[in-house]
Amino acid sequence: MSTPETETQHRPSEPAHRYTPALAQEIEERWQDRWDERGTFYAANPAGGLTGGDGEHAGDGKPFFIMDMFPYPSGAGLHVGHPLGFIATDVVGRFRMMCGDNVLHAMGFDAFGLPAEQYAVQTGEHPRGVTERNMTVYKRQLRRMGLAHDPRRTFATIDSDYVRWTQWIFLEIFDSWYDADAEPAGEPAGGSPTTRRGRARRIGELRDELAAGVRQVPGPWGEKHGGDNTDGAVWAALSEGERRDVLDSQRLAYVDSSPVNWAPGLGTVLANEEVTSDGRSERGNMPVFTKNLRQWKMRITAYADRLTDDLDLIDWPDKVKAMQRNWIGRSTGATVRFHVVGSGDAAVDPAGAGGEIEVFTTRPDTLFGATFMVVSPEHPLLDEVPASWPDGTRDAWTGGHATPVDAVAAYRQEAAAKTAVERQADAGKKTGVFTGHLAVNPVNGATVPVFTADYVLMGYGTGAIMAVPGGDERDFAFAEAFELPVVHTVEPADGLPEGHVGAWTGDGVTVNSSNDEVSLDGLGVADAKAKIIGWLQEKGAGEGTTTYRLNDWLFSRQRYWGEPFPILWDADGRPVAVPGDQLPVDLPEVPDYSPRTFDPDDADSEPEAPLGRNEDWVDVTLDLGDGPQRYRRDTNTMPNWAGSCWYYLRYLDPTWGSDGAGDASGTLPVVDPELERYWMGPHHNDTSGPAGGVDLYVGGVEHAVLHLLYARFWHKVLYDLGHVSSREPFGKLFNQGYIQAYAFTDERGTYVPAAEVAGDEQTGWTYDGAPVEREYGKMGKSLKNVVTPDDMYAEYGADTFRVYEMAMGPLDLSRPWNTRDVVGSQRFLQRLWRNVVDEDTGRPVVTDAEPDAATLRALHRTIADVRVEMEQMRPNTAIAKLITYNNHLTGLESVPRSAVEPLVQMVAPIAPHIAEELWERLGHDESLAREPFPVADEQYLVAETVTCVVQVKGKVRGRLEVAPDISEADLQAAALDEPNVQRAIDGAEIRKVIVRAPKLVNIVV
Repeated sequence: MSTPETETQHRPSEPAHRYTPALAQEIEERWQDRWDERGTFYAANPAGGLTGGDGEHAGDGKPFFIMDMFPYPSGAGLHVGHPLGFIATDVVGRFRMMCGDNVLHAMGFDAFGLPAEQYAVQTGEHPRGVTERNMTVYKRQLRRMGLAHDPRRTFATIDSDYVRWTQWIFLEIFDSWYDADAEPAGEPAGGSPTTRRGRARRIGELRDELAAGVRQVPGPWGEKHGGDNTDGAVWAALSEGERRDVLDSQRLAYVDSSPVNWAPGLGTVLANEEVTSDGRSERGNMPVFTKNLRQWKMRITAYADRLTDDLDLIDWPDKVKAMQRNWIGRSTGATVRFHVVGSGDAAVDPAGAGGEIEVFTTRPDTLFGATFMVVSPEHPLLDEVPASWPDGTRDAWTGGHATPVDAVAAYRQEAAAKTAVERQADAGKKTGVFTGHLAVNPVNGATVPVFTADYVLMGYGTGAIMAVPGGDERDFAFAEAFELPVVHTVEPADGLPEGHVGAWTGDGVTVNSSNDEVSLDGLGVADAKAKIIGWLQEKGAGEGTTTYRLNDWLFSRQRYWGEPFPILWDADGRPVAVPGDQLPVDLPEVPDYSPRTFDPDDADSEPEAPLGRNEDWVDVTLDLGDGPQRYRRDTNTMPNWAGSCWYYLRYLDPTWGSDGAGDASGTLPVVDPELERYWMGPHHNDTSGPAGGVDLYVGGVEHAVLHLLYARFWHKVLYDLGHVSSREPFGKLFNQGYIQAYAFTDERGTYVPAAEVAGDEQTGWTYDGAPVEREYGKMGKSLKNVVTPDDMYAEYGADTFRVYEMAMGPLDLSRPWNTRDVVGSQRFLQRLWRNVVDEDTGRPVVTDAEPDAATLRALHRTIADVRVEMEQMRPNTAIAKLITYNNHLTGLESVPRSAVEPLVQMVAPIAPHIAEELWERLGHDESLAREPFPVADEQYLVAETVTCVVQVKGKVRGRLEVAPDISEADLQAAALDEPNVQRAIDGAEIRKVIVRAPKLVNIVV
């Protein structure tokens, strides 16, 4: 990776104290040791054992909590694309520390996950061994980068004590239910009252209310005993097992049999978010099938409104907020019930008479235009269908089948082989069959055919839709394909455009929408919606409703390398929480780490988790208060998202609770409440908002609807239960861009080492003298274009690497890596070094002379500008201004101490090692890390100017405010650019320009 510039640095004749990569390494490692010895970056808690480096608790500095999305320690280690966000947060943290804030910045490891398990399957080595080995590499690389982390606060999600608290939080969720009518927890955000109700409550409170008759017994249990639970009558009539079933059905963490995404090739189920748009697993690219299984779920849907509305309380990118809102998919409209017509012959249509299809629609105002219906292939209506096609059935509707029974069975089998994601992606293909069922439109009595099509999902809404081809393009395409009628119910005020064919989806007024009791004709959409909803409610045919796209979070994985569930299953197959004093439930040893995998296309296979192979661990006898009982442990593990849902709280004090776990009754919370209020509470500093949370969270946008949504849900449960004071986990989110790289292929299409390719855009690219093709994208071993931080440390030093990554462009944009350009950042630091240090003697070369006026103006303008750029997280433009000022100092005969010391201070957040070294050589004993960031003197920000008169043909045509020492050439250029002067010249030929700097320019035309 050597370049001509770096090779010359190793010549024996070079000065002894030149800033070379070797000297940079010596300086950097020495200062990293000193920082550790002194506790320079210890964040001081307001109480407890974690103090600052001086042994003191938090003082007057405002708390400022910075976080990176913590890394998964893969075996490959870091490449230069990974540290972009890490360096950015470090720059912000160091800057805020110099501004007087009490900065908490730490790094942990998200260490459970599939890669380590796959490696264990291949090699037989326990996943913990390879994971810990990888973490050692990461820690070394991160430390060598000079990141100002508090080393006392690091941890990994696989640490036994961390697993205990992850399991403890699961039990808190398991021990809770969502009371939609309860007063919200805490104070209103921002002090404003809210009409929104609902929060999590303890499951014991639900039991008490059911026993007292304050609340009705839900579902079949209540119906079984007459439904009226006054004075607890129904509850008293239930067996203890039935009571447990009632409570279990309401828990926020519950087991449910429902369609899941099953990946036979991986041997596990996946959340919707882990399935790609083409219906394959995000990891491994395996086929995924829909299958009904009993799995743990989290009732995240109970929080759908709060997860949507509270986005307004936090400072996140609009793109991420939109992604979360779209994923949650809140829609308001109406539920409408369509009666299913019976044929009168039970043998022909056993499901018809008395049947009903319920649909949700956001456009109830278009009901008069509903000319057919579509139900999901999983809809229970299709469990029984007519034995023969009814009169009026068209050939296009049958799919070539002789009976509805054959058609529906074949279509259901075809749909089962697709995931929900695939089905949505294929919606444009308009497949489907008529079910033989007919339904009655409640607003006009029209009989409409009921189809089944796989683009309708059972898990979204009611699994059925009313189709309005006159107002929806997808419905119109389906109607065209199946020869169905089209009725327009919304038109422009002056009618549809002449010759219009298809759906009308624009604005307009309601038409063709009346019956003997209600008319929507002539109304706008909003008024028509309100009117028809009122009519439906009056007739008992529907009501206003809100629905969500969001499904409950599938929380079970059939993997080994994850957190075991702290759940026991009793003899009746009901779940029992492991007592808090028995946490953590550690992973057992197993003979084989892999789940049983199947042929990737074997849709009929069933999950078989590896934990089930240790029978001594699975089957246990315990006394939980009612004598020794036999239990079976849950053999699933939690998804890798579990550990990352709450890790920010652990940074506040990783030793909290280490002398004994709390239990599910909440006697010891997951975090010290005082620390949480100090670091994360609402308005805990000048920039924290009403929701509180981490002050700056930096990571990739790819986690918008995975980690970020899940963490918000867990945090809100903890908030409802009184464990945290902040409404949101992350007050400000910043998505960094990515560093990408060029790769090169030879004539065979084989990748060649990018570092050994020569050439440029003009002459072309060659490898070993042969031409190669260049492509742009990600870094990867297979692409032979990986550059590691270790390469950069050896060739240039960590500070040069840091400066280059920060100077490449705006942090939120992606950019290409080019090792050849790193030398520019190196030269900046070398010039800075020479402005302070004599390369031959190593002694300072600065003088005690006062800076001249031009230098003072340049210095204070730089201070003012750099402070603004740093506050706005624009280190690239801050670096540009620092380079400009450093070049100004380089042009002086001698460098005044008072002119260069502020520069060293401003460089410190970006290139901390060289700044510390120069600061010490300038005679300072204390670390620069907590020195105050320079403040500009306003008097030097007011430029001294004189007024220059510009004449054209002897008449004054403009005035310019210019510097007294402006050159004649610059003054002439400025005068000719002045708009009034240009208008006066009006294209005429300029014969002469007479310049009398700085007060006069006379233009002769």
